[in-house]
Amino acid sequence: MTWDYRCPFARNAHEHVLTALAAGADWEVRFVPFSLGQAHVEEGEVSVWDEPAKDTGILALQAGVVVRDEFADRFPAVHRGLFAARHDEGLHLEDRVVVEKVLTEHGVPADVVFDRVESGAALATVREEHEAFVASHTVWGVPTFVAGEEAVFVRLMDRSPAGSEPAPSIRAVERVVDLLTGWPELNEFKHTTVPR
Repeated sequence: MTWDYRCPFARNAHEHVLTALAAGADWEVRFVPFSLGQAHVEEGEVSVWDEPAKDTGILALQAGVVVRDEFADRFPAVHRGLFAARHDEGLHLEDRVVVEKVLTEHGVPADVVFDRVESGAALATVREEHEAFVASHTVWGVPTFVAGEEAVFVRLMDRSPAGSEPAPSIRAVERVVDLLTGWPELNEFKHTTVPR
């Protein structure tokens, strides 16, 4: 499933997946970075890949990928922490101090993460995975769930903060996957209003 830390719906979906996995859900999940900044680059404009410092989400996305790949046991906490920094605390993910604080709070050596960012290795990974799923599944946003040849953009309206009861999260994710794999003929199902 794809993510960019700037999207509140990505936060919701990823919280559900993380809650379910922490409770022992037997799912094989691949977390795939997707740059919303790059997705909104107009033809003829400079890409995020060429000028990453101008994008407000790419630093955190790179940090998330490094943690996912090199500190996998800490990824769930850092993943939640970066979403929380943006959506709960209203902080700016392009601010290195914000990202460093989240990494440090969860026991990840920030210097190692920023070394990978500064070397270009993290950006190369983000770009490779982003472009691969755009090409293979026509991914255009987050969160996109992918199973086999099928892909679907999903907006789950409720959250699942750390410590939440896992049953609703397991149900929510399994419903999404069941629709994705079991009823691919359903292309769009959207409420005309959102009761709140």
